[in-house]
Amino acid sequence: MNDLTRLHPACLALILLACGGADDEPAAPEQRETAGGHDHASGHPGAAHGHGHHDHAAHRHDFSDVERFAAIFDDPERDEWQRPAEVVALLALDEGMTVVDLGAGTGYFVPHLAAAVGPSGRVLALDVEEAMVAHMRERFDEAGLEHAEARTVAPDDPGLEPASVDRILVVDTWHHVAEREAYAARLRETLRPGGTVTVVDFTADSPRGPPPAMRLTADEVSAELAAGGLEPAVLEESLPWQYVVRARRPVTE
Repeated sequence: MNDLTRLHPACLALILLACGGADDEPAAPEQRETAGGHDHASGHPGAAHGHGHHDHAAHRHDFSDVERFAAIFDDPERDEWQRPAEVVALLALDEGMTVVDLGAGTGYFVPHLAAAVGPSGRVLALDVEEAMVAHMRERFDEAGLEHAEARTVAPDDPGLEPASVDRILVVDTWHHVAEREAYAARLRETLRPGGTVTVVDFTADSPRGPPPAMRLTADEVSAELAAGGLEPAVLEESLPWQYVVRARRPVTE
């Protein structure tokens, strides 16, 4: 929904920026990343996909067909397994905070984030896919989300000022990020002291998600975030197919 070989480098669509993607040959049906029955659609798009430490060439997914992916990522049935209210609660947001949705895709999480930070807060929805960003801008205008901003970012750079944000949310995208340890360090620099990066991604036995070779365990994600100078913890949650890792920038350094 946001990857980082071109990024989320997403859905980094971003990653978010340092994200990665599909193989040359289509995977077998049981190995395709699916959401709502569609191939390689995790629900939080990553337009450019990189496989991080996996030995795969990086390929860019085409997320320009926004209507198709909006039907997937914003399917009301997604709420049943994505549980956005629970995810947002785990971010521990306060009114007035600045929160980043890294690899925001169609902006599925943005209304939830905007409500949590209130009108005095700010939501930055970042994605590498220009068509997705244009879609989000229209969506935010129609919904009157004046404190939400959609931005197109480079695959390897979230384009954020140092110590400028309080929270970063990365949903169903971290497994796409290339050079994840280096990207974690980059994200760390954008956080204010005490700020956090929260990664939500698929478990090994999830019926949704990327091919098995691309999946990461919560421990692997924690180690990558720690290598970037963050203090990770695996959180308790009730998501049926995903885990949540939250990593904090130390308050004193």
